Amino acid sequence: MGFTSTLPPYSHPKILPNKQRLRFEPLASDNGCRLVPNTTSFITRRCYSRSKRLVVTAAYGAEGGSRRRVYRQSQQPLSSAPVKQIASFVVPVGVFVAATFVLWKLVEKLLMPKPSRSSSVENKSPSQGVKWSFAPGTNLLSGFAAKIDRQSKQTLNEFAKELRSFSSVDMSGRNFGDEGLFFLAESLAYNQIVEEVSFAANGITATGIKVFDGVLQANIVLKTLNLSGNPIADEGVKCLCDILVNNASIQKLQLNSVDLGDEGAKAIAELLKKNSTLRVLELNNNMIDYSGFTSLAGALLENNTIRNLHLNGNYGGALGANALGKGLEGNKSLRELHLHGNSIGDEGVRSLMSGLSSHKGKTTLLDLGNNSITAKGAFHVAEYIKRSKGLLWMNLYMNDIGDEGAEKIADALKENRTITTIDLGGNNIRSKGVGVIAEALKDNTVITNLELGYNPIGADGAKALSEVLKFHGNVKTLKLGWCQIGPKGAEFIADMLRYNNTISILDLRANGLRDEGAACLARSLKVVNEALTSLDLGFNEIRDDGAFAIAQALKANEDVTVTSLNFASNFLTKFGQSALTDARDHVYEMSEREVNIFF
Repeated sequence: MGFTSTLPPYSHPKILPNKQRLRFEPLASDNGCRLVPNTTSFITRRCYSRSKRLVVTAAYGAEGGSRRRVYRQSQQPLSSAPVKQIASFVVPVGVFVAATFVLWKLVEKLLMPKPSRSSSVENKSPSQGVKWSFAPGTNLLSGFAAKIDRQSKQTLNEFAKELRSFSSVDMSGRNFGDEGLFFLAESLAYNQIVEEVSFAANGITATGIKVFDGVLQANIVLKTLNLSGNPIADEGVKCLCDILVNNASIQKLQLNSVDLGDEGAKAIAELLKKNSTLRVLELNNNMIDYSGFTSLAGALLENNTIRNLHLNGNYGGALGANALGKGLEGNKSLRELHLHGNSIGDEGVRSLMSGLSSHKGKTTLLDLGNNSITAKGAFHVAEYIKRSKGLLWMNLYMNDIGDEGAEKIADALKENRTITTIDLGGNNIRSKGVGVIAEALKDNTVITNLELGYNPIGADGAKALSEVLKFHGNVKTLKLGWCQIGPKGAEFIADMLRYNNTISILDLRANGLRDEGAACLARSLKVVNEALTSLDLGFNEIRDDGAFAIAQALKANEDVTVTSLNFASNFLTKFGQSALTDARDHVYEMSEREVNIFF
């Protein structure tokens, strides 16, 4: 049966204007229908709301029984085909995601076993104690196991093994924080070997301090605990003091740089009133003011077991020193008092020296460095030195006593026969002041360590000191760094070394010795000297010629006793360094003695 169409096979239907629509009319000749435009107006609709369908009328011929097929233009709803396409994509993806999530949860559950009931930590206050399990690493805070990865656990296990194996353990600067401390607590609690442990600079806060309640109940052999450099502040110090009140093992407690203030100092004072075991207390570089000093001074009146008190780098001032002086009058046990960098001034020194003079104990060490003390304050220090019968170590480093103060100290040293080490560095002492100190050394055979660095004594001061030490005194360590002695001063020092038989350590750093000064010292090194073992010539502008001179001296003296030479921060090239290295090898070949040379 044939088929004919009124439209070309590949033509597109023609869209009629908006104001026309098609209607059907019967055709008289071929029993068909035709499309007739209707000019009647109608309300147009937006093209995107409904799709249009074009209906075309086709006529079949009479011979082939042809008929016309009509394509009508009408408005129909949107097809559901796009929805089916979207659904066919989304449903498989959703199923895949859901299956992946279920598998991930299942694997996580298998790889992360549930913690046993015995490993949980009870939330108790320090006074109630902490319940401990028996396996290292089980005393973790809630949720901590989810926060720490496998590598961190392995590292902490190594720390725990170290805690269980040695009597002295240094874990400073490992940054394991409160959580790591809880992890390590078990190993420390049941270790009956370790006597000294340092947890310094690990980010431990007041929360972590609570762990020591259980640790120190179980561990009765630990004697030294170092928590310096951790921000535990007053809250953590108060907690620790509550724990240590009845502790009978800790003898040395180090709390340097822990943000400790007056409130924490008051808690420590209360601890000192009740604890009779603590011997050494370090509170350096904190924020303790006059109020905290007063509290500690009150504790000294009641405590008769503390021996070393370190308060360097705080804010005691003159009032704090005055309070300590009164506390020392009734104390019998204190041996060492460290007050470096408290700005106590002349008035504070006066009160402190008065208290120390009435002190019933035997003070062996007094550190008053960097406290703005002048010649006026040096007078009070000198008076105490004269009366002291047990002082061994005196530090006045970085004050401003000048020549006048040096004269007062020198007069006191003529009478004192106990001080072995005195530090007068950085006090603006010149040649005149050094001269009187040198005179005091003529009849003093007790002083073995003399620090005069950072004083502008010049070549004249070096001469005055050398003339005395050539045949007098018993100084073994002499430090003259940054004293501006120059090549001329080095000549006097070198001449002194030819005759002196006591000085073993000589520090001449930063004196502008240059090659001339090095050559002078080299001539003395060629002479037999059975005492000198260490010579520091750093920062002296020495070049290769000076190094050659020292190298030749080392080769020439087969009996040289020098074992350490410091040439750091000079102007040596590879040739100067090579000469010194060859000299070192020569000494070893000839005498089998090693000389350590630092460049």
